[in-house]
Amino acid sequence: MVYFIKLRIIPFALTTLLAACGGGKDQAAASGAPGAAMPPPEVEVITVAVGSATLTQDLPGRLQAYRTAQVRARVEGVVEQRLFQEGSDVKAGAPLFRIDARTYKAAAESASADLTIARQTVERYKPLLEIKAVSQQEYDLAFARAKQAEAALIRAEEDLDNASVPAAISGRIGRALVTEGALVGRGEATLLATIEQLDPIYVNFTQPGADALRLRQAVKTGKLRRAESASVEMLMDDGSVYPQAGKIFFTDMAVDPNTGAVSLRAEFPNPQRELLPGMFVRLRFPQALADNAIRVPQRAVQANPQGQFVMVVTPEGKAAPVPVKTGGMAGGDFIVTEGLKGGEQVIVNGLQKARPGTQVSPVPAAPASGAPPDRGQKTGDRAMPPAANVKP
Repeated sequence: MVYFIKLRIIPFALTTLLAACGGGKDQAAASGAPGAAMPPPEVEVITVAVGSATLTQDLPGRLQAYRTAQVRARVEGVVEQRLFQEGSDVKAGAPLFRIDARTYKAAAESASADLTIARQTVERYKPLLEIKAVSQQEYDLAFARAKQAEAALIRAEEDLDNASVPAAISGRIGRALVTEGALVGRGEATLLATIEQLDPIYVNFTQPGADALRLRQAVKTGKLRRAESASVEMLMDDGSVYPQAGKIFFTDMAVDPNTGAVSLRAEFPNPQRELLPGMFVRLRFPQALADNAIRVPQRAVQANPQGQFVMVVTPEGKAAPVPVKTGGMAGGDFIVTEGLKGGEQVIVNGLQKARPGTQVSPVPAAPASGAPPDRGQKTGDRAMPPAANVKP
């Protein structure tokens, strides 16, 4: 009896277990259905367009003060007082140092007394000369001595004035090179400090002579048009663009035989005194205008052993590499000379997710903050964002 009951229970337990297992599998399948296929990754793209572009070149440069004046002691003496704060702005003519002037004051007073006596002597000799009481020679000698006394007084007064050392130009003065109590001006014009005018400020840089020659040849043959603008941009160490444009101030007429480069100088406004002499910067200046040009950001161009290429989104929505060739720069962008015709969607952000042949979801790339629109490149209705600055 007991044995029969066990047989009836075992089939019932097996049926219940199988039903439970089957239900769990169906539930898992049902719950996993929505997440079975991942959506394609999003990539940011720009739609390249043919247009005019200004070819630019980035070159290293060094800042130089607009004017520099050395403050020197022009008379010998002991420095009594420094009259300025180091690192401050000073005005032309403002006193900077005061040198002990007691000796020069006494010399000026003595020269003034000598001149007075000499002039009185000349005045006394005039009527005497008319009555022949003195000779013409004696009168001429008295007159010459009066002139010598006048010159001596001028020199003495100049020395007295030079005991107060003024600023030759307006600008920012550096540290004082002497302290109170120092003896200066003995045998040489001792350097006391240096003043530099920082607004505006110069940037000295060089351009390879071969590049300048190729540019002239391209303009001469009509491949390029000469850039009308002489304005230049300054790129700081962090890649940011200095907010105020500069202009080409000077171009050397000869190529340096030692370096093969042409020297140039640009001038930039510096109202906040942010730019300091000696700083290294990069200058981006226009070279020529190119028509029917295609621009892409530098970050969109990659390289492999076969050469340069960009990743584009095909009409089927897949990422595909396209070989390209670049020539020249337009701001922070490459000029593409071969490989693109215009209208392609080039991936600029999300390249690590865009493997060749993979399905991607393209979205328009947002312009960089503060970037001006470019008439030659479009991303839908958006301007193409500039790329990071890299030496061409």
